[in-house]
Amino acid sequence: MPRISYQLYCSRNHPPLSETLQMLAKAGYREVEGYGGLLDDVEALRVGLDANGLRMTSCHIGLDMIETDPAGTLAIIRKLGIEKVFAPYIAADVRPTDTAGWVAFGQRLATAGKPLEDAGLQFGWHNHDFELAATPEGDFPLDLIVAASDTMMLELDLGWVRVAGHDPVAWISKYAKRLAAVHIKDIAPDGECANEDGWADVGHGIMDWAAIHSALQAAGVDHYVAEHDNPSDDARFATRSIASIQKF
Repeated sequence: MPRISYQLYCSRNHPPLSETLQMLAKAGYREVEGYGGLLDDVEALRVGLDANGLRMTSCHIGLDMIETDPAGTLAIIRKLGIEKVFAPYIAADVRPTDTAGWVAFGQRLATAGKPLEDAGLQFGWHNHDFELAATPEGDFPLDLIVAASDTMMLELDLGWVRVAGHDPVAWISKYAKRLAAVHIKDIAPDGECANEDGWADVGHGIMDWAAIHSALQAAGVDHYVAEHDNPSDDARFATRSIASIQKF
C-alpha cells in the first residue's frame, strides 16, 4: 500500500485549517502536503499537525522564496519535518516560450534546489499542462527541466498530464527513476462537475487507475498525494478519494 497524502491546497477555500486537519485525520490520512500560503505561521501549523497525528512530508514552495532566502526556507522545512520540496509553478507572464528559455529555467531550478539537496532533501518540479506542450523547436519543457540536473526529481501531476493530451502511464514509465511523488487527480466526464472546474474525486472520473497504479508500482513510486483543484466539498473529496486509493 502506498503512502497516501493530501494536498492542503484542496481545502484553501474551506477554512479554517484547524478543522481541515481534524477532518483529514478522521478520514484516515496520516500525511499532508503543504503549500507556500500556509507557511506564514509555522508554529501554529506545526501545533495543528501534531494535534491531529499528521506529518507534512512534502511541500510546494515557490521558486522565488527558495532563491531569495534559502536559509530561512530550510529553517521552515526543518521545523515542519518536510522531506520533499517541489517548486510548483511559473506564471504565464514570465514563462519561457522556446527551448532555450526552458533550458535556462531548468538550470535556474537546479541551482536554487542545490542548498536543499545538500541538506538531504529531495527537490524537484511539480507540473501542470503547459510543460507538456511542445516548444516551437519540438521539445517538451518537462524534459528540459529534468535534463538540467541528474538529481532533479518530479512530482508528476497525473491529471494535468491527461489534460495536456498525454498518457499518464507513458510519462510514469519515462521518468520512473525521477518520481519522488505523484499527484493522484481525477477528471470528470465531459460536461460534468462544471462547478468544480471539471475535476472529479479520485476514482469517480475517467482516469484509468488500474493501469496507472500498476505503472507506479512497477516504477517503485510509493508516495501518492490526493488532489482536486477546486472541490465544492473538500471533506467529500478527501473521504471518497482515500477510499478509492486504498482499493487500487
